Amino acid sequence: MDEHFIRVTRTARYVTLGAIGPSLEELWLVCHGYGQLAGRFAPVFAPLLDGMRLVVAPEGLSRFYVDRAQQQAMGASWMTREDRLHEIEDYLAYLDAVYAEVRRAVGRDLPVTAFGFSQGVATATRWAARTSAPLRRLVVWGGSLPPEVDLAAFRGRRVTVVCGERDELITAKVRRGDEERWRAAGVPVEVKLFDGGHEVPGDVLAGIVRG
Repeated sequence: MDEHFIRVTRTARYVTLGAIGPSLEELWLVCHGYGQLAGRFAPVFAPLLDGMRLVVAPEGLSRFYVDRAQQQAMGASWMTREDRLHEIEDYLAYLDAVYAEVRRAVGRDLPVTAFGFSQGVATATRWAARTSAPLRRLVVWGGSLPPEVDLAAFRGRRVTVVCGERDELITAKVRRGDEERWRAAGVPVEVKLFDGGHEVPGDVLAGIVRG
């Protein structure tokens, strides 16, 4: 048996919050977690809208039924470990295309905050490490870092790590390991813990934006 690969064109979906206009000062590219959809994830960021911020929420390319028995609830995934290198390159090219399209619509460069939640942490970190967009900040929330990314790419950039103290998926051991990787790369990070679980509470998010 011989394995082959072929590139195809497909349709992807992303959601925006905020109006494009001359008052825009910042763009947030936000990557949802495993089993979420962009249209359900993006409203979390509604409190951030002040006329100066545009939120762009791409959706993972692989959709599936979250409840396989009833086949009603839908979710999306950024990747699996199967053929992982191609999956990573595909979604990074996709995120580049989303940013380029939004940039054309805005008509100018805006400082970018890359935000990842849960599985989206690896997605956002990989994209932020290689993007040519004017990255201002990386926010990683309730997820673990991808093992292969050279974190030295974030020297001189603002990095914020956020996690619920009762997050059942990201243990204190995982958090400490990631914090050590940041330190070893010479990147000072802001670490914000909140009283909660695997979630993005609006009040905590608003505090991160103000901070």
